[in-house]
Amino acid sequence: MNDYEAEAERVGGGAFPHRGEWGMSLRDYFAAAALQGIVAYNGFGGVDMSASEAYRLADAMLKERQK
Repeated sequence: MNDYEAEAERVGGGAFPHRGEWGMSLRDYFAAAALQGIVAYNGFGGVDMSASEAYRLADAMLKERQK
């Protein structure tokens, strides 16, 4: 597996690929969706904590997607 393939696997590939370009990674897309829910449910308690939690949830979604 080369570096490009390893990175694609780590982030789930592209969420909106177009003309050979990835666009936003699937991991970033999942994190953005999770962050919307975190902010809507909890308010905006802490930027760092909310962002970390969003990416933790995104990673869990990518892991589940692999099954």
